[in-house]
This record gives sequence, structure tokens and C-alpha cells, in this order.
Amino acid sequence: MIEIKNVTKKYGNKKAIDNISFTVNDGDIFAFIGHNGAGKTTLIKSIVGIHDFDEGDILIDGISIKDNPVECKKLMAFVPDNPETYEHMKAIDYINFICDMYEVDLETRTKNIKKYAKIFDMEDKLNDTIDSYSHGMKQKIVLISALAHNPKILIMDEPFVGLDPKAVFDIKEILNEMVKEDKIIFYSTHILDVAEKLCTRVAIVKNGKLIKSGSMKEIKGDKSLEKVFMELADK
Repeated sequence: MIEIKNVTKKYGNKKAIDNISFTVNDGDIFAFIGHNGAGKTTLIKSIVGIHDFDEGDILIDGISIKDNPVECKKLMAFVPDNPETYEHMKAIDYINFICDMYEVDLETRTKNIKKYAKIFDMEDKLNDTIDSYSHGMKQKIVLISALAHNPKILIMDEPFVGLDPKAVFDIKEILNEMVKEDKIIFYSTHILDVAEKLCTRVAIVKNGKLIKSGSMKEIKGDKSLEKVFMELADK
């Protein structure tokens, strides 16, 4: 479970996140949506322990990210909108480096790397250096690295950017399998039709404030998510 409790994050006098609270339960695929600059990435980086915040708390399975960041991070994997890697490394070395940090045993990592490299059609490219890759290929390597250690919670910021249609389909299949194991998927996206079909719950933010949160059915009713978002975000 992720519990966001009255979280506020300031940059100078500006509140990038303004007293936001909501809960993400085990087994949720949770969409976090809003216009550019609404505070989505700031909150995501606060959840994963990259950003500190000024007020409130974030609990990961009851553990405070402020008080016990390492314990929280062991439960999570983070896929940013811009794939940030050590580009001079071979892809396989980078993935193993991430697995080393999470103390993944050899049998588990070998099985998972093989599994996800095959799904993303990267099997014959893992010995290439990352700087030779396209944006989409780099994104796939970050995804393989994130999935290789079997995270309980997968946090993603615009995960579909730069990916080809097959890779997008494959990610959706992987996410559906993960939630069957009661894992949590939390991600921001501008692709609202995908969020509507894929996600069980949704939160909408505007200017750092939470303006709506609940099950997908509760939020959209008989309308499309896009229609509801435009009505709420343009008020």
C-alpha cells in the first residue's frame, strides 16, 4: 500500500504539491493524471525518495519514506519519463548493476532478464553499449532493469513515451499479470484512453492540488476519462 498523507512540496514560495492525500492499494493499477506542470513528476519523485517534501508523509507498506528510505526503496522500482542510465555501459552490465543493488540472486536475475529481454525483443542487443540505442530501446532497458528484481511496487512516469506499439502492448500485458499477484502499479500518463482501459483507480491533479480521486468507474461514470479530465482540469 502507498499512503500519501497531506504532502506539500515547495519550490521557493510556489507549492508544486499542495496538501495532497490519497491511498493506492495492493492490486491497483493507478493512473495519476494532470496537465504539464500540475505536480505529477514532483509527487512521483517524492514517493520514490528522489525529492524531499516540506509537509506530510508518504508511507510504503506502513514505512515512512522520510524515516526509512532504503527499506521503502527495496520494495519499489522506478521508470522515469526520460531513461537515465550509464550510457557507456553495455546493457547487460547495467541491468546486472541494478540487480546487484537489489541483491537479486543469480538464478532469479538470469530467468527474469531472459524473460523480459525476449518480450521486448532485446535478446540480441544486450551486449551493445546503451549510447548506441534509440530512446525506445533505452526505455526497454530501464523497464527490464526495473522488472528483473520483481518489485512489489512499480512506479512509472509516462512509461509509453517513445515505445513502439508492440512494446506498449507488452507492457500492458505485464502490468495485468503483476496486479494478479497483488502488486501495485502507479503511473502518470497523458494517454487517457490507455489509462481508462487499463487502470482500476485514478487521481487528477491541477496546479499541485488533488481535484478528484477514486475508482475509474466512480470518476468517469458514463463519460470517457478524457471528457471528465477536460471538464475538471479546465475549470
